Amino acid sequence: SRHPFPSCASLHSPPEAAAMAPKKAKAKAGKKEEPKKEEAPAKRKAEEDKTEEEPASKEAKKDDVPTPPLPPGQVWKAPEPEVEERETDAPPDKGAAIKDPVIFNTVDTTLNLIPTLGGNVLATLTDGGMQYLIAGARANVGVKAGRYMFEAKVVEALTPFEGWGGRHQGPKPRQLLRFGFSTQDSPVVLGECEEAVYFDSEGAFCSGKNRSQVSQKFGREQVIAVVLNLDPKSPNANTLSMFVDGKRVAQPQAIPENLHGKTLYPHVAFRNITLQVHFGPSPLKELPFKCRTVGGAAAKDVQVEKKQAAPKDGMYEVILPVGFPDEGTFDALDAWHAKNPGYTELSDRKILEWASQSGLWMARQQGWKSSNDKPNFNFGVAGMDDFSIRRSLNAISSAMPRNYVVMEVKQNLIEADRKEILKRFNAPCFKKVAEVTMGEPPADFKKQQQEKLLKDKQEREDALHKAKQADKLRKKTIALRHKEMEAAKKKAEEEAKAAAVEAKEGEEEKKEG
Repeated sequence: SRHPFPSCASLHSPPEAAAMAPKKAKAKAGKKEEPKKEEAPAKRKAEEDKTEEEPASKEAKKDDVPTPPLPPGQVWKAPEPEVEERETDAPPDKGAAIKDPVIFNTVDTTLNLIPTLGGNVLATLTDGGMQYLIAGARANVGVKAGRYMFEAKVVEALTPFEGWGGRHQGPKPRQLLRFGFSTQDSPVVLGECEEAVYFDSEGAFCSGKNRSQVSQKFGREQVIAVVLNLDPKSPNANTLSMFVDGKRVAQPQAIPENLHGKTLYPHVAFRNITLQVHFGPSPLKELPFKCRTVGGAAAKDVQVEKKQAAPKDGMYEVILPVGFPDEGTFDALDAWHAKNPGYTELSDRKILEWASQSGLWMARQQGWKSSNDKPNFNFGVAGMDDFSIRRSLNAISSAMPRNYVVMEVKQNLIEADRKEILKRFNAPCFKKVAEVTMGEPPADFKKQQQEKLLKDKQEREDALHKAKQADKLRKKTIALRHKEMEAAKKKAEEEAKAAAVEAKEGEEEKKEG
């Protein structure tokens, strides 16, 4: 039987048959060529024209840029034109270099942050509600002059289990990175703060409550560098720039005026990732220009923060404030914090504050069951509402030496509950201290409370006055609008009446005519 594909038939036929095949084809072609002789010249001319057009089309295809394949859900965007780099190579500095290592002091990190490999790799706790909280860390070396950089790299992205059902979804994005610079007085969790400027993994630049999209997203296995330029002679003075794998991805972003002249410290904040932070002295990825790192900075350009050094005797304090409920216990604690910085507070109110900074929203506290000491956890997220985050913080705090203030009004007041709290801090590095706040308060505390009450009252009166003015303006606008509508209605009625009279007169004239 004959094979359906001639090319395949020639492969299966013997050599003699393959040699005879062209002769048969020529014989068959000879019989059928006679009626096509007139079309041959036109056909040859068309083929010649086609061959002349092919080189031009091939040259045009060479100029076309092939579109690379993209993962599902992504849209290809045309590459942005390259921006002329205005930064120049850093001149050699003959002055003394910094001798202190760039590290993250324990007090300038959140409790869910676990430093490893000498503090160069930062990980977070993700059990229960801890997966929703942003971890933060601020370095001990701040930049006050010159141009310096540091780098970060996401080495692992985590996706902890959130539970079944849509109502268990936490804040987005689940994997988040923020990195930039801040003052020593800024919160440890980078967020909407006037004392910090940073970029995030969504490609946005953030300053205070202002957020602007300046580049595309970046992710794992990419080296991100942030450059702080405080050199007044540079064309990019007082700006923050971002580079990904050694290439600029955003224009230099201006630093707010309230940060000019202040010492700015490298600062990172992240969620559900493992982060490598590199301070130098040599960069992981070279930039288009030579730039010194914070770890290789000149001593005259930086300031080293040493106030969080370990205690000389190696003993960390665990403070338990003891006072009666509703007698200014939390106000007294705030006043104590102002005089004694460097203590980490363990309380439900700090958990709520941390959750708010991490993007978790909770309904307003209402009802007799809610109080400053034991507020309701009503986030609508199982990992937060089941109080697992409180258990995780209690477990990690006893294993992480630092100065603590355990604020539990009821438990600190009752002896049996107080003993249960102290059992968590049985390590020999902890010293337990009771801070009793009872009796007649000091004069300075009374003055602070009176000023606070006066300020709160003034704010309420200002808000009430604004509301009254707004209501008065609203009523005036409604009355004016009503008056305009009445005038328009009256005018329309008069016009309709005049039109009716005119129509009636026209009909009477027609009848008389």
